Amino acid sequence: MECGVIAKNRLDSNDIKRRRFDFPMLQSKMHGKNLVYLDTAATAQKPFAVIDTITNFYKEGYATVHRAVYPIAAHSSERYAEVRKRAQRFIGAEHWEEIIFTKGTTESLNLVAMTYGEMVLEKGDEVIVSVMEHHSNLVPWQMLAQKKGAVLRFIPMNKEGELDLSVYESLLSEKVKLVCVGHVSNVTGTIHPIKEIATLAHQYRAKVVVDGAQAAGHLSISVVDLDADFYAFSSHKMYGPTGVGILYGKKALLEAMPPYQGGGDMIEHVDLEGTTYQSPPAKFEAGTPSIAQVLGFGAAISYIEEVGLSAIYSWENKLFTYALKKIQSVVGLTVLGSPKQRSAILSFVVEGAHSLDLGTMLSLKGIAIRTGHLCAQPLLKEFSQTAVSRLSLGLYNSFEEVDYFVHCLQEAVFLLRPEISY
Repeated sequence: MECGVIAKNRLDSNDIKRRRFDFPMLQSKMHGKNLVYLDTAATAQKPFAVIDTITNFYKEGYATVHRAVYPIAAHSSERYAEVRKRAQRFIGAEHWEEIIFTKGTTESLNLVAMTYGEMVLEKGDEVIVSVMEHHSNLVPWQMLAQKKGAVLRFIPMNKEGELDLSVYESLLSEKVKLVCVGHVSNVTGTIHPIKEIATLAHQYRAKVVVDGAQAAGHLSISVVDLDADFYAFSSHKMYGPTGVGILYGKKALLEAMPPYQGGGDMIEHVDLEGTTYQSPPAKFEAGTPSIAQVLGFGAAISYIEEVGLSAIYSWENKLFTYALKKIQSVVGLTVLGSPKQRSAILSFVVEGAHSLDLGTMLSLKGIAIRTGHLCAQPLLKEFSQTAVSRLSLGLYNSFEEVDYFVHCLQEAVFLLRPEISY
């Protein structure tokens, strides 16, 4: 697919049929059935634009970056630097120096915990986290709090799966140094009001760390408008390769933070007595980077921009609304949460049918969904669940796939619960 095409304001079924051919995995089969991929929240499929970029780099332009002056290496360095600027524009950051390449959202969040968190947190200080977090935005703060003698406070949620902002406001005080919250829940799809959360936190000089893994590639993001101090997301959830992600941090904060790791490329000068470090972002990118993955990530951003984020969101929202209505026909099924603002993520349970059994039976029909605790055990506990099934949509999914999914789900429930009749 050629880049540079003007993005449409909306997508229709014919657009989706054409776009599906951009993704080679969608032409494959599972258990002899055409693959119906409904697990984009876990990881998105990759278009040829991404695959070809990585392949061609290894075939025709491979060389390391930042370490040599010969032409191939210089060109690699230029392309690598351009992806950083592309990511900067994609999330509306002010400076390219605010974009740090990491292995993904999880490493980005751990980086903040082990650098900024270590630097500012003292015994008795507080960190606010919501009960709706992915483990990646909970466990690092638990580890940090235990190490530093700090206290974790939790924002509760209501029965709709929305954060209780009145309780959040009551938790804020001068003791709070960090507020850590996801932009979009990976279980309920709730879109949290990050700008409001940040405004309240900043009244107490607390810094806001946002897990944007489920937002990037689906929502238009402006970190300046949100006023997030740190924002983390992954390439692989937005049609790019695994092994690379972004940590955005406000420039002044990154400059004040200590390095995350030591090694090549992050140094300014080294002798036996000590070392001085480069300015961000190099200070946080020790070692030879994932060059091919970064270039593939750049291709994914270009692909999303070509399709158009507003068009993607509109299509996914239309498809989700249809799926939510259709799935209500399944006897004994309960959807987790009913937030007013949500993305195309739908988690559910069926009375008397375990999620693992449902996932297995759907797999035999060629349908890929996520099952289990979704790396969000505290959130599932709020719904009195230990395992659920999750449908999550991407730009390549269709109404026909939703119909097929609901039909096969009804069959699976009937087989698992033969007393039910439709």
